[in-house]
Amino acid sequence: MTFTDRTLYTDVNLKFTPGNCYGIIGANGAGKSTFLKILEGKLAPSTGTVTLDAHERMSSLQQDHFAFDDQTVMNTVLQGHKRLFAVMQAKDALYAKADFSEEDGLKAADLEGEFAEMDGWNAESDASQLLQQLGIPEAQHQALMGDLPESDKVKVLLGQALFGQPDVLLLDEPTNGLDTQTISWLEDFLADYQNTVLIVSHDRHFLNAVCTMMCDVDYGKIELYVGNYDFWRQSSELAQQLKSNANAKKEEQIKQLQEFVARFSANASKSKQATARKKQLDKITLDDIKPSSRKYPYVKFTQQREIGNDLVQARGVALTVDGMPAISNANFILHPGEKTAIISRSDVTATQLLQVLAETVPPDAGEVAWGVTTVRGYMPKDLNSVFEDDSLSILDWLRQYAPKNQQDNTFLRGFLGRMLFSGDDVLKPISVLSGGEKVRSILSKLMLTQPNVLVMDDPTNHLDLESIQALNDALVAFPGSVIFTSHDREFIETIADHIIEVGPQGVVDRADTTYGEFLEHEVVQEQVQNIYG
Repeated sequence: MTFTDRTLYTDVNLKFTPGNCYGIIGANGAGKSTFLKILEGKLAPSTGTVTLDAHERMSSLQQDHFAFDDQTVMNTVLQGHKRLFAVMQAKDALYAKADFSEEDGLKAADLEGEFAEMDGWNAESDASQLLQQLGIPEAQHQALMGDLPESDKVKVLLGQALFGQPDVLLLDEPTNGLDTQTISWLEDFLADYQNTVLIVSHDRHFLNAVCTMMCDVDYGKIELYVGNYDFWRQSSELAQQLKSNANAKKEEQIKQLQEFVARFSANASKSKQATARKKQLDKITLDDIKPSSRKYPYVKFTQQREIGNDLVQARGVALTVDGMPAISNANFILHPGEKTAIISRSDVTATQLLQVLAETVPPDAGEVAWGVTTVRGYMPKDLNSVFEDDSLSILDWLRQYAPKNQQDNTFLRGFLGRMLFSGDDVLKPISVLSGGEKVRSILSKLMLTQPNVLVMDDPTNHLDLESIQALNDALVAFPGSVIFTSHDREFIETIADHIIEVGPQGVVDRADTTYGEFLEHEVVQEQVQNIYG
């Protein structure tokens, strides 16, 4: 695929087979979503062809959440099987004719035969069951899509992509906007899926849970590798290590590879496709693993001073948004050194509580009391609010926050270089930065200002997998306190040791609770609800 100014990839020769789930990974701008569009036929490749068996059906996740606003929820899902829906409409149009002729009868008979072959009589009940599994109750199935909240629209469009068991399923960022329960359901659905699935995602836990192969967009090529994301990442790191250790004997390198593969093969039992994957892993040779060209930003947070005895306390906090109560009578205490995740099925509510804690939004009632020794660094979800003057270059913007002895160009250029702003990139005005570049700029500010408390609203938004991993590791190692929201399950699981849940029971303080323990509690509660009502 070649554009006027650059070539994304050349000479790509791949075959995707049923029973496999392929995770498509690559740096931002490498062409992952473009590749899905080429496979789907929305973009024509510069050279080469994409072929699909004539009897196979391809389905994809709609990215435009407003595309079906004038359709009912049920019809939106049914349109996931385009031919079936077309036959349904054609039948209805024929039977609605006032002057139904013999010729119309013959057409209707043909359509009825095709309809039956596609299991059309069960289509609406299958769609209804799928919607309910996704958390859309039956009462909403005849509602207009335009009347649904954004979170429900995402679920319906996912149902549209999954409907009718397509032979090839293309999913671009399918976990975006989904709650934890729906993501978990989707993981189980895809683990049992017998057809071909290709996924672009920045959710590492999701890629690890569902993928049997990784499709790596790198070096202007697209290569297939056996295993999930963690296996690809660690095998790439091993390949880099073996490459740099040129003096090591090949026998020693093979031994390292065998030990590495054995570890992952033992873990393959977690997957529904475990047997097939283990056989594939066992066949890997030294030549099958290659180092990646992708770079990780250097993220390391330090604190100017340690926090004293008190971090923060919420006393009777209440907040009303658009006339509706969002938070009521919230009382909790966070202690120095804790790393707290704010969890809610509503993104808006989680953000509102974080804004109250960050003191960017005042509560309607109650108060937030911070310890006198705390120094807070805040990353909002609205990145543009951080940049008052977006005409400044990254270099000049960051200079405002640097200590006096670190304001010279040489130091700042080197500092930004480690955050992957190389050469003249540091002279780019803030106004032209991508979302990922803005996040890396804000992280640079937080590293320079050295707060002892980091308050971060969905900080992995806009980041590529490498930057997410670097930020994840940095927050785990940070000696201060962190208060954050996130959709990234692995991010929460590896960082949080305290959960604040904002839900139907109000704000619930789950001190000394990891995210894994919180999810186990949720599963038990759901089972009890199902049994006792």
